[in-house]
Order: sequence, then C-alpha cells, then structure tokens
Amino acid sequence: MSSESSEAVASIAPVVPVALRQALASFDALWSPRIVQRVNDYDVRIAKVEGEHVWHAHEHTDEFFLVLDGELHIALREPAGERSVTLPTGSVFTVPRGIEHKPYAPDGAAILMFEPTGTLTVGDRHDEVPAHVDTTTGHAL
Repeated sequence: MSSESSEAVASIAPVVPVALRQALASFDALWSPRIVQRVNDYDVRIAKVEGEHVWHAHEHTDEFFLVLDGELHIALREPAGERSVTLPTGSVFTVPRGIEHKPYAPDGAAILMFEPTGTLTVGDRHDEVPAHVDTTTGHAL
C-alpha cells in the first residue's frame, strides 16, 4: 500500500454500529435531526417529531422517510392537488424532489431520513423555521 493510500485510510473515522433506540434516547429536541451514519455522500438522520413541521420543498433531491416509532403524516401539494399520506411504524415513503410537503405527527413519532449531506431539513424553499428547531442539517450524534 502506498503512503498516500495508507494516509487516506488512517484519516477515515472508525465505523461503529449505532443502536437507534439508544441514539433516540440521547436527545429530546423536536424536528432537529441527529446524524447516525454516513453512506457515500448521504446522511442517515434520525429525529423525534411531534406536531407540525413547515411546508417546504427540496428542488434537487428526493426525501426518504422511515417511521421507527409512532405515526407520521405527510401533507403533499402535487400537480394533481393536495393529499396526505399516513405512515405507521415500519412504513417508508419518498417525497419526490420539487414536491412541496409538510410532515406532521399529532401524537409524536421517531423517524429516520436519508438525504444528501448538507441538505436542509426545511428544503430550498420553506415557511419560517420555528424557534425550537435548533438545526436544519443535523447534529452529529
């Protein structure tokens, strides 16, 4: 192995398993994701959510949701009109790029999102971000 290759390998952080239940128990902030892993140029983020988020859209990327606990609703403004999807625990859904949407969880939920690193959780165009949202790109766990 060349010295250049070994230096590159040495600079990579060790990969360790993450227990999602423990990770979720480590914070209380709502709608403020934590980055649990990175895959290529994507963040794997978890968040606790309750109540309503903001209407927003991602112009250049889809947004993937997996409901870990509870129930998440996503209101969508599509070319054919508005609709809402309901995602119980264990469900996945992808909001296509450019579609305005608003996630909400009346009774609270825990979710996992898969997004390109640096993507704002409030998208490229959005309503005003509530004061309780302390990050829109995710905190390191």
